[in-house]
Amino acid sequence: MASRFPQLNKCDVEFAVLAMLDVLNDAAVSGQRIEVRGFGSFSVKRRAPRMGRNPRNGDSVAVPEKRVLHFKPGKDMRWGVNQSTGTLVPATADLD
Repeated sequence: MASRFPQLNKCDVEFAVLAMLDVLNDAAVSGQRIEVRGFGSFSVKRRAPRMGRNPRNGDSVAVPEKRVLHFKPGKDMRWGVNQSTGTLVPATADLD
């Protein structure tokens, strides 16, 4: 970012990015939904406890409940990714 914005020095850019990541982390830890316009949103989802399987020996293993971070890209990001990969998106496609 410092190379794209020469009026900002590297230390200021690093501080701003780390401060933003700290705020996002704190919000996620407390279970809040985080939205960055034009980029996407993060939310915390709950995974119920379940019975899994050990792939080495096939034994059943109890997998406890856990919370996981889910990312949903924004409309602009999805459109940009599809354009850059050469994938054509039909004009009738719902981008939400």
